[in-house]
Amino acid sequence: MRRLVDGSWSPGMALPSEGQLASEIGVSQGTVRKALDELAAENLLVRRQGRGTFVAEHDEQRILFQFFKLVRDDGITHFPDSTVVHVEIAGASDAEYAALELKADDQVIRIRRLRSLGGAPLILETISLPERVFPGLADGPVPNNLYSLFARRYGVTIANAREKLKAVVLTTEQADVLQVAAGSPALEIDRVALSLDGSPVERRLSLCLTEEVHYQSDLR
Repeated sequence: MRRLVDGSWSPGMALPSEGQLASEIGVSQGTVRKALDELAAENLLVRRQGRGTFVAEHDEQRILFQFFKLVRDDGITHFPDSTVVHVEIAGASDAEYAALELKADDQVIRIRRLRSLGGAPLILETISLPERVFPGLADGPVPNNLYSLFARRYGVTIANAREKLKAVVLTTEQADVLQVAAGSPALEIDRVALSLDGSPVERRLSLCLTEEVHYQSDLR
């Protein structure tokens, strides 16, 4: 885990063999195998038959499996498209300070974007990031797959997240962006994403239309 956190093992990288790791760390090969299996179960590593063990990447399939929980009512899963509405660097709100555990003088990068499935607006997102963790991110294009950018450019891997869900009604401004009537119902998902060391690095507030999709959580 320490090697993942400090970037010694980067996304997509092939790990040394279990025998090499056992020799380096000074434990048995069975202990190494058990540790790698546990990291693979947490989606941090990927085992590939006949090829070895690799550091997991935040590709679209992994995000669909681990982080994106909205599924069409027909059961078909798709990675949504996104259109950036606005990007700014600003002082943090009280909610952002609390969620991201910011310092008094920290600023946030605030990204607002509209996400669609099959061309139909589905989600209005407000993404808040500590500017000191992601310097320069606001200056360039914002990709659809942000978590891949976090890992590739900044060495920040999203390991897990915590979410709060609430039923809300849309304001006139929110409804206009989502192209529905003011007062329409929506599912609000307030998610804080955590890096490998447990630090909160992203707050994502999503307003979701659910007429044709549902929130699916697989409990294990």
